[in-house]
Amino acid sequence: MKSKIGLATCTCIVVANMIGTGVFTSLGFQVADLPSVFPILMVWALGAVFALCGALTYAELAGALPRSGGEYNFLSRIYHPGIGFMGGVVSSTVGFAAPVALASMAFGEYFHNLAPEVSPFSASIAIVSLATIAHGITIRSSMVFQNIVTSLKVILILTLIFAGWFLGPTEPLGFLPVAGDGALLTSTPFAIALMYVMYSYSGWNASTYIMGEVRHPARTVPWSLILGSLIVGILYIALNATFLKVVPITALAGKLDVGSIAAAAIFGDTGGRIMSGLIAGGLISCISAMTWAGPRVMQTIGQDFPALRVLSWNTRSGIPLLAIALQYSLVIVLLLTASFQSVLLYTQFALVSCSLLTVVGVIVLRYREPRLPRPFRCWGYPVPPILFAVTAIFSLYYTAVQRPMHALAGVLTLGGALGLYFIGVRFFGFAWRDTPGKDIKIRNR
Repeated sequence: MKSKIGLATCTCIVVANMIGTGVFTSLGFQVADLPSVFPILMVWALGAVFALCGALTYAELAGALPRSGGEYNFLSRIYHPGIGFMGGVVSSTVGFAAPVALASMAFGEYFHNLAPEVSPFSASIAIVSLATIAHGITIRSSMVFQNIVTSLKVILILTLIFAGWFLGPTEPLGFLPVAGDGALLTSTPFAIALMYVMYSYSGWNASTYIMGEVRHPARTVPWSLILGSLIVGILYIALNATFLKVVPITALAGKLDVGSIAAAAIFGDTGGRIMSGLIAGGLISCISAMTWAGPRVMQTIGQDFPALRVLSWNTRSGIPLLAIALQYSLVIVLLLTASFQSVLLYTQFALVSCSLLTVVGVIVLRYREPRLPRPFRCWGYPVPPILFAVTAIFSLYYTAVQRPMHALAGVLTLGGALGLYFIGVRFFGFAWRDTPGKDIKIRNR
């Protein structure tokens, strides 16, 4: 009998997916164009509200449509199989492969600070390979490993926050608004900073990708989304306030390893190097969680499309080994070809677009299927989905204006995935198996 995971592990998966590369890296890019403390903290607070609104709406969808696959499952049921396929392709590539590559790049930088003789690239390749092997064994081993590394990550962040406020230096910066902050809150740099923050909060929907492996998914997954988002929101705001308290903004601007810089300010050079190693260790849980969740999207697509059946193949212990191998290959390609900042902005445009469609889908589904059983109903409906949609549109618009090439790449990714579906239907016999609410059983070979 396959192991099933409960609320604690589900919440750990959400927390691990959210607390990854972004919180230890994106602050340096934000303060380069937004050099004021209050707007920076506000953008992180807005990101927390954004994530919670998304979690509340996804929680309703998870209860109403309890099946693995995340956006692929939701968009297929709400709109059209082609829209779902688009969301599934984006999730599998941009949603998981790219963030795994980003997290491993950051891991490489932090590990290099601890062990200068090891190149960042070599460390990145090694950690991705290790995580892939770890999740290719059994679901139970994945569960135990994930719980341990996520707990260690939260302890690390709490240690940084405590040490920063009680042991570290204090910069002469106030956390209340000053003259000029109002203009910054409505500026293009604020919108771009929000994209970085939204990337840092991405992962609040993580447990929806593995619902087929969860006990009582219609109840467990919604609560894991809400609890995980609340925990991470509190930690993120406190951690970034700590970074700004102990390091001058000018020393953070444009830097990738802001966590190491802050740790060195608190603990000294030796302590900073040790803390870099601990941060690198914390990133392992993020890489691990996405290595676990991402292939389940490919697996669900393979269950629905006979032409892609090979992706649904499981080992006897329930591991989608071929889907894991495909994601690993995509990560390696990204590590070989892409830069950190370009991948981050490009991935966010496509991901936010798919999340926007899914959140609006809550409203569509309530109108279209009002009698559909909903074990969890979105609190404060329709405020959360509307607030999420407005924030997402605001951020997408300013990204398109300020970074048109990244926005174009995101649009082309979405259009290419949608076109791939219709090409498959026309020329390769794609046929969607409409089996809402349950997974198709695939006999193991």
